[in-house]
Amino acid sequence: MKLSIGIVGLPNVGKSTLFNALLKKQVADVANYPFCTIEPNVGVVEVPDERLPVLGKIVNTQKIIPAVVEFYDIAGLVKGASEGQGLGNKFLSHIREVAAIAHVVRFFDDKNVAHVSDKINPADDIKTIETELILADLQSLEKIKNKKAKTDSENLKVEIAKILSEKLNQGIPVINIQLSDEEKQVIKEFNLLTAKPVIYVFNVSENQLEKKSEIEEKIKTIFNDLQLFTTNYNYLYLSAKLESEIVILSDEEQKQYLKQYGLEESGLNRLIKQAYKTLGLISFLTAGEKEVRAWTIKKGTLAPQAAGVIHSDFEKHFIKADVIPYEKFVDVGGWINAREQGLVQTVGKDYEIKDGDVVEFKVNI
Repeated sequence: MKLSIGIVGLPNVGKSTLFNALLKKQVADVANYPFCTIEPNVGVVEVPDERLPVLGKIVNTQKIIPAVVEFYDIAGLVKGASEGQGLGNKFLSHIREVAAIAHVVRFFDDKNVAHVSDKINPADDIKTIETELILADLQSLEKIKNKKAKTDSENLKVEIAKILSEKLNQGIPVINIQLSDEEKQVIKEFNLLTAKPVIYVFNVSENQLEKKSEIEEKIKTIFNDLQLFTTNYNYLYLSAKLESEIVILSDEEQKQYLKQYGLEESGLNRLIKQAYKTLGLISFLTAGEKEVRAWTIKKGTLAPQAAGVIHSDFEKHFIKADVIPYEKFVDVGGWINAREQGLVQTVGKDYEIKDGDVVEFKVNI
């Protein structure tokens, strides 16, 4: 499953600094995955997973392949983007391609970095971006509403478009509108911007990073001022400048450096993990001498569909799967001991794969 995150925000909020830090991470991560920059504005980085090297040692693997996430650096949006200001239409179209949005909000104050409105006001900045996304969605829905419905399904689309337009005009993004399962299925075709989950990334200075309670209090105040826009605040804060500087350090050196700020891991790792959680994704693991690998699936995926992530033929010809939780696999030291001790569960088509399951699929090919 492709995990793609679009980094959006006003100009000069730190989007490119954050993206460049991710690109450095991409280069710095030493793993047997062909990391690459697909385009100048797309970077592919690994999903941090401490379980993989542990499994690698147990099975004496030749290769470790982590799950990956794609980050898209989407150029700064400005007021009027929905009407084409600042090449807005082009950039809005880029946002349509991603699974989730990382909305970078400027928290830091730096006289050497101009702000588009000449003042640091995170609440106003959030409103500006979300208003443009709402206006863009209203334009998309207007086209659907004006279509002449010839079938029941087309008529349903028109009716749903009218409902969504009414809510959007009240400042409510699509993701916060109560919809039936059938309606949710229909609006997938609309590819609306405000239907995508948002992670707010507050870009703070290193000095602010030392004042954890103060930052969190300010963020809480900002969200209280934005009740109209959303009720589910999904956020983290980091210093993009600091992240770009420490990403070249080893994991251990990073941990030591971050301790002075009361942080256990880097902001980049937290962002990637938050993206995973936001999209309802989990990883199951395969462990063999040839390779140890993390596979990305939606929470709730059944065993045959999980097998299909490895190869489409595996789903078609699925017979059963041997499954053991990661912790038990590590405790007993691998497949042989796990089977001897009766810890491996053989499951069928109705088994729901859990995060951290170490799995061996049996297929009839």
